[in-house]
Amino acid sequence: MTEDRVYPSATKPSTATKPSTTNNHHTTVPIPPTKTNLYNPTRHPYRQTLPPKKRITHRRNYFCCFCFWSILIIFVLLIATTFAGAIAYSIYKPHRPTFAFTSLKISQFNLTTAPDDSTRLTTKLNITLSSTNPNKKIIFIYDQIEITALSTQEVELAKGSFKSFTSMQKNVTYIHTQLASVSQVLDADSVKSLRSDLRKKSGVPIKILFDTKVVVKADNLKSKKVGIRIKCEGVHATVPKGKSVSVASVSKAKCKVDLRIKIWKWTF
Repeated sequence: MTEDRVYPSATKPSTATKPSTTNNHHTTVPIPPTKTNLYNPTRHPYRQTLPPKKRITHRRNYFCCFCFWSILIIFVLLIATTFAGAIAYSIYKPHRPTFAFTSLKISQFNLTTAPDDSTRLTTKLNITLSSTNPNKKIIFIYDQIEITALSTQEVELAKGSFKSFTSMQKNVTYIHTQLASVSQVLDADSVKSLRSDLRKKSGVPIKILFDTKVVVKADNLKSKKVGIRIKCEGVHATVPKGKSVSVASVSKAKCKVDLRIKIWKWTF
């Protein structure tokens, strides 16, 4: 009986048969031949192609040029506007209009409490305001003026209006009109603050507001309408008795003009 030999893997002969035992008989199974390598030595090795890089250099250059020219144009416009404004100022030498509170007379001021505990205010006031145009070449065109008289605690005392007018060069216009309030119902806080003002020896401090719009005209130039508010403070008045008329003290009254710029729903 022949002895089976075990060859190491390094020295194992490359026979094409493999012993197999089936039914105690030795048979040989052919081993398939090894596939030859299909590598072509003359073929270039495969390299993965990368996507081409985006060229953003030109876009950056365009953006930089756009920013440069935009800033340059804005700068030139600002210089031109400033230069034109300086020329216009030197030609027309504009000055703001001035306002002075001249007089206030109270012919009626009744604060009564009804049986239902509601407090009502009835007033009648006559006011005079002067408007001065100090310019030689500029005209001011005013819309209708809405006038409101308030207490120090913003309690509405009376309301009125004055018609539109034109303030010519070097001219003074007097605004004389009547304000009134008929059976105006006041809340508890307003009644309390108003009764406190009535007890003051110097009289009731009153603030007058004039709201309107104005157009500035110089030769053929004409601006758009601009809202203004004239606020006059420092007026003190005593309540008249019976049918007498009370004259307020206006010696310390001062009027201030503010622009009223409206953006959407807000007024500044």
